[in-house]
Amino acid sequence: MNELDALWAFIVAAVVAFTLTPFVTRLAWRLGVVHEPRQRDLTQRPMPLLGGAAILAAVLVSGALFLPGTEETRGILGGAAAITLIGTIDDRYDLHPFVKLAGQSAAALIPVLAGVRVENVTLPFIDPLDLGDWGIPLTLLGLVTVMNVVNFTDGVDGLAAGVCTISAATFAVIALSLDRDPAGVLAALTAGAALGFLWHNFHPASIFMGDAGSNLLGLLLGCVAIQGVLKTAAVVALFFPLMILAVPALDATFVVAKRIKYGRPVYRADSWHFHHRFANIGFSQRRTVLYLYGWTLTLAALALALRFVPYSDDFGHLHAGWFLVIAAFAVVAIAASLYLVVVLEILKFRRSREREIRRRVETGEMRALTEAEIEREIEREVETGEFEAVNPD
Repeated sequence: MNELDALWAFIVAAVVAFTLTPFVTRLAWRLGVVHEPRQRDLTQRPMPLLGGAAILAAVLVSGALFLPGTEETRGILGGAAAITLIGTIDDRYDLHPFVKLAGQSAAALIPVLAGVRVENVTLPFIDPLDLGDWGIPLTLLGLVTVMNVVNFTDGVDGLAAGVCTISAATFAVIALSLDRDPAGVLAALTAGAALGFLWHNFHPASIFMGDAGSNLLGLLLGCVAIQGVLKTAAVVALFFPLMILAVPALDATFVVAKRIKYGRPVYRADSWHFHHRFANIGFSQRRTVLYLYGWTLTLAALALALRFVPYSDDFGHLHAGWFLVIAAFAVVAIAASLYLVVVLEILKFRRSREREIRRRVETGEMRALTEAEIEREIEREVETGEFEAVNPD
């Protein structure tokens, strides 16, 4: 098994997902598995779901052809089928959050019991940490967390599919370089399935992946991270998943923190996600998604640089020149993060929102406000994320 297998797994998965998605779209309309727009949604027209079924078919076909017939493979593909079924039921009947969580846990338990689990973690400058009996519950928690992180991201056309394509492709390169061939192939076919679906899901989308698709991709990415990275002796192994999945993870962390702060259930959907806030400062769906793709790419590039740039030797001695190369990648990733979170989300929003409030005051749509009242209103909106969309520049 080598890089050629991974490439073919990627191509087959992409072709299957691309080919089957139109058929799944028509089936979703026929079965009535359709997402009706809600106030917080960025899409204001009914959309068929079941995109996860096309992604699953691509994963199963490519997996059957290119993954080894081991117990771990059967566990991963079995868990993938289980979570897609649970997600499809949720898409159709809107399961209670705790029932959904139980279903996610049950699906994740399938690969965990098949051997997809972390038993020790390699950390820089200290001995490997043996998790012992905690390995199974911590792995299970990690898989469920990644599923929900990806699910949180799926709120605008093409975002989750694109971010997962970039993340899975990055994992594939790193896993293959660490001689984790099965994990590399799994990552490659995951990237292919997501990319094949993305063709139909990019704005204006013709179908949504639904919870079935987002949970499926989250489970697969979690399994790839475990098998391809966390189980290796690479010193920075723990940091690869944190960087590659940083964008959806930061989005989920931000949203959950806000919900806890304001005493709202963490499972209740709202409009505090990055894509909602970007839309509220006047970004189109395409522009929002492309900016978030770019952010993901800068972090993926940093992860790849940490893997391939020889910034130190086997004894921990740094090479100044190569270390500066790593530092340059880090500066780009940090700059992109600051630009998106600070400049776009806060500074541009402040200017746009101030102009919008003044316009509405002048036209009589709002009562007259003092400068201090305008400033307090903007502060409240930046803090809570609750505001009406501003007009695009």
